[in-house]
Amino acid sequence: MKFKSIFILFCLTLLIFMAILILMPILMLGPALSESFWRINWPLIVFLTVLFIAFTVFYFSNRRLFLLLEKEDWPALVRYLEDRVIQKGRYSSRLVRLLANSYLVLSDSQAVMSLESKVALARPSLIDANALVFGTARILGQDISGAVRFFQVRKETVKSYLKDWVYWYHGFAMLLNRQYEEAGEEFSLLSRFSRDGVVVALASYFLSETISVALPDKWQEYKDVAASGRERVLETLPESRNWKKEISKLSTEIHAAALSRYMEETGRWIYEEKPE
Repeated sequence: MKFKSIFILFCLTLLIFMAILILMPILMLGPALSESFWRINWPLIVFLTVLFIAFTVFYFSNRRLFLLLEKEDWPALVRYLEDRVIQKGRYSSRLVRLLANSYLVLSDSQAVMSLESKVALARPSLIDANALVFGTARILGQDISGAVRFFQVRKETVKSYLKDWVYWYHGFAMLLNRQYEEAGEEFSLLSRFSRDGVVVALASYFLSETISVALPDKWQEYKDVAASGRERVLETLPESRNWKKEISKLSTEIHAAALSRYMEETGRWIYEEKPE
């Protein structure tokens, strides 16, 4: 659904509800009693009015942004966001994330890292909040050693809801950097202890199919850990459709979209080898 349609639908809903709230007491209770009803419920009417005004102002203030998103005109969107974020210094979390994602859609990893440098000076806290985007840009830009260092630092500073993914990307960056033993240790911990089913699945898959092959002396150890990790995934996501539903939730995340091929391979590995 287009942003304009959502805006119109939301506003109509609010207006209808407000009309019912104002007019129904008159029709049902009469003018005299309706006044007492309004005296009791006036805070709700004020709240709805403020909400309507705020939503209207927000929509019209960002109308061009919504239009560019609907058209998926990424170059124009980047220019618009660069003007708001970089030129005008509006380093809000929403705009920074959207600009970084737009750069990645255009495969411009260098621009993401340039943005990161500016954000680090203006609002350093946004680096941690968008660690997956900024770190993924390093990987896509082939700065693998830089990605290892970036995720190593962020492991201890990001919010708890991002930690498992930051740990996983740290392991993935080490794997790409051919630090197989270090990657194996990271993925083993995630396979055993992470509470995120997708993280457990991806860590277990790479342990089984890549790291165990690169480190034949630990082949059996990693195979066993991976098998245990797959069983953990199957406890929470017993069917292939459960897996597809879970990864579909991540489809709008650029960092996850970059892993789409691996997620498909992981799904086949889990469910085609599903224990009887």
